[in-house]
Amino acid sequence: MSCGNHHDTSCSEVLDAVSAYLDGEMTEHDAGHIAQHFDECGPCLKEFGIYQEVKLLVHRCCGSDQMPEDMRARVVGRIREVTVSLRLEDS
Repeated sequence: MSCGNHHDTSCSEVLDAVSAYLDGEMTEHDAGHIAQHFDECGPCLKEFGIYQEVKLLVHRCCGSDQMPEDMRARVVGRIREVTVSLRLEDS
């Protein structure tokens, strides 16, 4: 995914780091680069919003239980599939 504009941090790098960003698992410096990218890139900001909503939904449904890594990977993969499909339909 890319908005077509140049960014200091690539769209693919940002999307690969969304989970770590949401979970606060990156340095303040790296998080700043991700946040700057979101300020500049609408498509990645939209994708971030989807990840954020899924995370909140899972938290509500699972309470304080930690989501198993394989389940998280499946959910993220499915989100990416749906997002790509929607983009292809919009083209």
